[in-house]
Amino acid sequence: MVITASQVKELRKRTGVGIMDAKKALVEVDGDMDKAIDLLRRKGMSKAAKKIDRITAEGLTGIYTDGNTAALVEINSETDFVAKNEQFKLIVADIAKIVAKNRPQNLTQAMALTNDKGVTIDAELIQGTQIIGEKLSFRRFKTIEKSNLENFGVYSHMGGRIGVITVVEGGNEKLAKDLAMHIAAMRPQVLSYKDLNPKFIEQEMVALVARLEIENKDRKRTGKSALRIPTYGSQLQLTDKVLAKTKAKLESDLAKQGKLEKIWNRIIPGQMDKFVKENTEIDQQYTLLSQSYVLDDSKTVAKFLKSKGALIKSFFRFEVGEGIDKKEDNFAEEVMSQVKLNK
Repeated sequence: MVITASQVKELRKRTGVGIMDAKKALVEVDGDMDKAIDLLRRKGMSKAAKKIDRITAEGLTGIYTDGNTAALVEINSETDFVAKNEQFKLIVADIAKIVAKNRPQNLTQAMALTNDKGVTIDAELIQGTQIIGEKLSFRRFKTIEKSNLENFGVYSHMGGRIGVITVVEGGNEKLAKDLAMHIAAMRPQVLSYKDLNPKFIEQEMVALVARLEIENKDRKRTGKSALRIPTYGSQLQLTDKVLAKTKAKLESDLAKQGKLEKIWNRIIPGQMDKFVKENTEIDQQYTLLSQSYVLDDSKTVAKFLKSKGALIKSFFRFEVGEGIDKKEDNFAEEVMSQVKLNK
């Protein structure tokens, strides 16, 4: 049976195992996803067991702006049901306001801050837990400052499950908000390729090549043409030496084709742009400025901002539960245990 790249990707997402382990498991059970997960569990692969037995935490993000200061917070609850509770929403909004107005340095300082009624955040969460009937916790926050010449872009997605704040110089608040919407959808991790760690790029290149090789094997079986495997993945790897060598090869190819040298400068810039685009897939996935802008995909975010005479200085994105594992309870077992206790 042919195991597709999408099947391997799905199993890796659900279990956390490596590419080859995922593919071997799927081959062994003829592509049955549930059987593959069970097989990995029985083999004692810790990452798989961890992913299967746990789910992410619930809750909301909250945003508050106060002049040139803004705050982004994440407050967690145990279930998505409570995250929709109006009382919980009020607590999140209140905490975001307190943090923006007081600008604490750390979570300990934040928990000791008081609201307009003189109640600390710590006490407010305890009271909320007692009223709502589910544990509430203050996970993290970020306070952001801007100048009078800069704009905040604020966007809350999925009722607050994702919260984004941008700081943009030039343009206007609408442009800053549109960028925040882009960030919510496209999940960039850093602003520029210059912010990427070289070791991270190396690791991502290995994963990228492995994925393409698996996909190309599947394409070969179905008679489709192979996908191109890039030599590089980031502009951080495209040194002056690499670019000069690429340009020299393009010039050599044009000369062999009999193209007049006087028209090379009309051809080479476009080919160089194509080379850069084909060899910066990691940048396009993880860095904001290299991504295609969602509201005008003919331009990268960098080129769009340049066309508007604007510059993004920073951005902050919280998604509820990212990086958190939470044990998933078996509801049926819980009910039966309570029945036994009450006998």
